[in-house]
Amino acid sequence: MSTDRDGKKLVRSPSGLRMLPENRALGSPFCLEEPQWVPDKECPRCMHCEAKFDFITRKHHCRRCGKCFCDKCCSKKVPLPRMCFVDPVRQCGECSVISQKEMEFYDRQLKVLMTGATFSITQGSSEKSETVVCRLSNNHRYLFLDGDNHYEIEFALISTVQILTEGFTPGGKDIHTYTSLLESQCVIEGGNSRATGMLIQYKPQGSEELLQMKFTTSEDFNSNKKMSASWLAAMHKVLSIEDALHVLGVHFFFFN
Repeated sequence: MSTDRDGKKLVRSPSGLRMLPENRALGSPFCLEEPQWVPDKECPRCMHCEAKFDFITRKHHCRRCGKCFCDKCCSKKVPLPRMCFVDPVRQCGECSVISQKEMEFYDRQLKVLMTGATFSITQGSSEKSETVVCRLSNNHRYLFLDGDNHYEIEFALISTVQILTEGFTPGGKDIHTYTSLLESQCVIEGGNSRATGMLIQYKPQGSEELLQMKFTTSEDFNSNKKMSASWLAAMHKVLSIEDALHVLGVHFFFFN
């Protein structure tokens, strides 16, 4: 049984204050580790504009990439939730743009996923469906499904996610498919039709068997259908963040 506890502690690093999980193994898979700073002796010049550092032109390290820059090229202080910083931190121009784009995900999509939405699920080739509320756990590592039964699906054990769109079935041309590097399969993106469901393949904890589960927004849940569509859109955003995460030796594909 997994835990949804989010016990955290305040840690001071060279880059600033960070709010980290007490158990790092239960940390969010969206988080990034702090980079090693380029040693001062190895960067006599700004790594962007090549201005020479001296008493007047001081060097600064970008908190996201760890490279050395002058104040002009590394002046912005931008929130960096993926490294769990409490306050905005100094970042270079390139990194600040990426961090600002990610803020939408943290401010909007992540909250939608954690709030949850109602779906009808079927497992494998079974025609029997079950109504569940699906939400992302507090530590972002699990999908929790609660209905007549309780299911926990670990993100690290999901090999394929397909966002199903209106008018097409699994395998159709308008399905957004995302596959983890764990399975060494390619990633295919389709069109932009309205999302109506999701198909995932995953391995249960402690098992090598690959299972399949289909999520659909049912006509029986008209009052929740908009919320379900928003949840699927947020899931699509999760899978399109530009980065390859390395958590517990597992790789995820995230694209923009």
